[in-house]
Amino acid sequence: MRYSILPNSDIKVSKICLGTMTFGKQNSEAEGHFQMDYAFEKGVNFFDTAELYPVPACEKTQGETEKIIGTWFKKSRKRDKVILASKVAGPGSYTSHIRDNLSFKKEHINEAVNKSLSRLQTDYIDLYQLHWPERKTNTFGERGFKYDINDKWQENFEEVLLSLKELISCGKIRKIGLSNENPWGLMRFLELSKQNLPKMITIQNPYSLLNRIFEVGNSEICIREKVGLLAYSPLAFGVLSGKYRKNKLPKNSRLELFPNFKRYSSNNATKATERYYEIALQNNMSLTELSLAYVTDRPFVTSNIIGATKMEQLKENINSVKISLNKEVIKEIEKVQNLIPDPSP
Repeated sequence: MRYSILPNSDIKVSKICLGTMTFGKQNSEAEGHFQMDYAFEKGVNFFDTAELYPVPACEKTQGETEKIIGTWFKKSRKRDKVILASKVAGPGSYTSHIRDNLSFKKEHINEAVNKSLSRLQTDYIDLYQLHWPERKTNTFGERGFKYDINDKWQENFEEVLLSLKELISCGKIRKIGLSNENPWGLMRFLELSKQNLPKMITIQNPYSLLNRIFEVGNSEICIREKVGLLAYSPLAFGVLSGKYRKNKLPKNSRLELFPNFKRYSSNNATKATERYYEIALQNNMSLTELSLAYVTDRPFVTSNIIGATKMEQLKENINSVKISLNKEVIKEIEKVQNLIPDPSP
């Protein structure tokens, strides 16, 4: 395994992070435990979860993922050997079942943290992230920001940081980060941190060969301001594993179980995937290896969040950390990006 340091900290994390959002829906507790056992054995010391998980989110299963991680901590006694990341849910139609009010007010963040700690059977979370911006801004599938004149949100970032500072002071969380955030939000939080407030040290956003929108603005901020990207969906819901090529729909795959997850299934995404498949084939790699290796080695990526439902997928994902792409392969990848840029924003 390879490791990096969470920016502005002394916390060492594996370059491959185990994503857990399938635990409690696509994966049982036993399967989740087996995945964590295997990943830890292979040097993965970084696990990511959220109060929202598993996905697709619903009231019946909300929090089950954290519970499964908690029972693994109790059984394995490895809590002190794992860097644990979790998230507080922001507002949205897919989170409305969690709390009556999903603002980032102090009492709501405190409630979320305390419930997560209980489910996780731990007294601290290493990295605590704001899962979604509280304000209205462009998110999944939206390339640009469209101002809503009826948006009544008022900036509260300083208040949020003060609340998180208290949680750091009392030892419930160690460091803080963002998720699904845009350049303006990231920079505002960073500017405010200069006022003796905690700094957002990571940002967890989608990043893959089919979605490199992060490179427009956020990547430069990460490099210059020393913030680390925790890249999620590096295989684009499994599309970049190649298992859906030629109109295949494997039984119990994510797209077969949840057909509404079409973010990475456009015609242009399919065309780009075929071109990346050819590059992988010509260089004696699987499409999965090519896709994950590309993400892992970007200079602004601190850790690559992988997820799997089957053990063979998990093994290939973790082994991808051993692969580095040469300049010629990178050139071929850039040709596809220039021809079909970011087909799945």
